[in-house]
Amino acid sequence: MAPPSAPRAAEGGAPDAPAPAARPPRQRPQKKQRKGRSSPGAPAGAAAGGGPRRVLPLLIATIAALAVASTSAGVYAALTTDGSGHAAPSGGSRGDTPPSAGQGDPVKVVDEGQVAPLRRVVPPDVLAAEAGSISAAKIAKIAKLKRVRDVVAVAGGAVQLQGRQVNAFAVDPSSFRSWTPPGTAKRTDLWAALAADRFVVSPDAAKQLQLTQGYEYPVVGRTVPKLTMGGSGDLGLPGINMLVSKKSGTQMGLVPNVAVLVNAPGVSPAKVVTAVRKILGRGANVVNLHDAKYQSSGTGGKATSYLDLYKQAATSCPGLSWTVLAAIGQVESDHGRNAGRSSAGALGPMQFMPATWKSYGVDGDGDGKADIMNPYDAIPGAAKYLCANGAGRGGQQLYRAIWHYNHADWYVQKVLNLAKAYAARYS
Repeated sequence: MAPPSAPRAAEGGAPDAPAPAARPPRQRPQKKQRKGRSSPGAPAGAAAGGGPRRVLPLLIATIAALAVASTSAGVYAALTTDGSGHAAPSGGSRGDTPPSAGQGDPVKVVDEGQVAPLRRVVPPDVLAAEAGSISAAKIAKIAKLKRVRDVVAVAGGAVQLQGRQVNAFAVDPSSFRSWTPPGTAKRTDLWAALAADRFVVSPDAAKQLQLTQGYEYPVVGRTVPKLTMGGSGDLGLPGINMLVSKKSGTQMGLVPNVAVLVNAPGVSPAKVVTAVRKILGRGANVVNLHDAKYQSSGTGGKATSYLDLYKQAATSCPGLSWTVLAAIGQVESDHGRNAGRSSAGALGPMQFMPATWKSYGVDGDGDGKADIMNPYDAIPGAAKYLCANGAGRGGQQLYRAIWHYNHADWYVQKVLNLAKAYAARYS
């Protein structure tokens, strides 16, 4: 199960060790936390995307309303009204959506069908949808809510694929990949396919609709373009079975800014739901993605969230609690949100120095390489590093192992206090 937002002492949760006013310099060569690291967030995963028969009831009432029979042949067309009876534009301009509320540089779109590299992971906490376009003013209000760090608006609607209704989002692959589960976000092949105007579906949709990668299919919306299936992956959004490029979405008449995803670490998602619903009004469907009914721990033991990864990696070191790994992941990169190079040269979600990674890197996902930037590799690598320094023995040995991760007592205290907070929250 993917967790709710992580506990933070400053917000009245479990105690967290305060950092000193002047951060002491790090003494060890292995790692160094980057200056200006954002406040700790929550290791949150995403729910598994359902197949065409398993749409989310709350969302389907809104998203299915975007599809109406428009010809005697019974094809579907995306509704292009804003809810007031006025025609909405067939596609949104980049200026319709306010800048992200998140910290750090936004991911840039690379021209000529290429995709920007994965810089961070942004676990969605809330999904909201309307029957028409959400105004830029409302999106801006959501972005300004207290503790909201990231907001992304997407076009969407119901289309017909293989004679079945499918809920689709039209997205920018370079930026939207950050909002999907880690295993999907790291799959550059899927995002490159989207950038090339192919479509991507959830595994359930691919199976139930008998889709084959590389084959061309007519997708029925306001127009009927023939699109090639670029692959399948867990989309992490209940009721959403298909992703297309912005270009394809505009061509099919998907409604611009029909839905928003909200990331608000360190605050109860239920409170965010209430605040977003107040802004959007009664007609909107606002969903807490951390509700148990939307959670999945993957299939066949495959992790689909950072929480899963921490728990799986801890099993490689008997005696090591996953909560220690989660605490380190929070302090080091805010669970992948700040995984870029630090001022000392550390990289990845667990902030390894490349030289240290050569000794402790792990090929956690079995793809034949140990990738310092890949959470499926980096988190098991951190468990290996801690275990080599005695973390599995607990007590003073655990303290020393964390100290080896970063030679600072304040850092050890911060990690241990966060670990206790995770244990209290998820026990």
